[in-house]
This record gives sequence, C-alpha cells and structure tokens, in this order.
Amino acid sequence: MEIVRKPLRVRARSRRTLDERLSLRFPRLAAAFLRQILKLPPSSRLRQATLWRGMRLGLEAYNRRDLDAVVIGWDAKFEYRPDTDWVKAGIMEPCYSGLDSYRRYVAAGDEVWGGENHLEPSELIDLGDRTVLLADGRMRAQASGVPLVEAFALVSTIEDGRFVHHQEYYDHAEALDAAGLSE
Repeated sequence: MEIVRKPLRVRARSRRTLDERLSLRFPRLAAAFLRQILKLPPSSRLRQATLWRGMRLGLEAYNRRDLDAVVIGWDAKFEYRPDTDWVKAGIMEPCYSGLDSYRRYVAAGDEVWGGENHLEPSELIDLGDRTVLLADGRMRAQASGVPLVEAFALVSTIEDGRFVHHQEYYDHAEALDAAGLSE
C-alpha cells in the first residue's frame, strides 16, 4: 500500500476562492476533474497538490462555516459519523447523511461550543482509497467560556473520485489504528 504523509496548515482568515466558486457553480465538471485526479496513485505530484489544496480549502471553509464549500468533492449521499463518545453522551446522532443532515451536525456542535469550534490541521495522510486528517480542535464552551484544545482526526473513504464516508475521532492513535496505520 502506498502512503503519502505531508504537513497541512490553514490560514486564519479566508474566503471563497475562484476555484471553490467555480466548483459550486459547475459541480459536475468539478466532480469529473476530481474523479480523474483521485485515480492517480498517492505518489503523483498532481494528486498530492490537488488533494492537499482541496483539504486546506475545505478546512478553511469549515472554520468560517461555509458548509457548501466544505462538501466540494463529497458524494451527495455521503455519511458522516461523529466520534462515539459524542453519540454515547446523546449530543450527536450516530450518522449524518447528506448536506442537510451534516448542517444539523455542525449546528448541534455549535450549540455546545457557541460557534467557536475551529480545526487546525497538522497532517494529511493519503492511503489511496482513504485519507486521514490529523488536527487539533480549538473550542470554547458556550455555557462556561472555558477554552479547550482536543486532538481531532477524520478518516475519509474515497470511492469513484468522491468522498463517501467520514469517521471522526478525538484520538489520533485511534484514527491511525482504524486506518490500518500505527504511530
């Protein structure tokens, strides 16, 4: 299995880029482009550049709560599964499918954190049919105002050039194990 690990950073302030606006205006064209790029092996410099830029832009969009831009490259019927601790606590549902459902997930998280829930990535790992994003979640509790920094990881599955499944973890080692890697 070919694995590519690279650091990933986001800008503190951002807005939609031209390529994000074009991808939202012409989603079928963007999907066709991504399908071709993601067929390339992880060692391909074109795949790396496209994937790392897309992830950076998606995280910047998440941090500004531009959810339409977040899901560029995601299948329309994608599944997003929050960390099991959130589900057990009754804060989140076990699975969110599609954009409207994902909006509910983000809104539920913002209720707890008062909209101050931002991701600062450290690394992106490309496994070909899956990616692993390692980041820190920076939050501030709405009720108490207490700041919190917690490890965050997202293991995503790619099928036919689209992201179809996302599993969230609040432990980097657990996410790496789930992806078949170990620290």
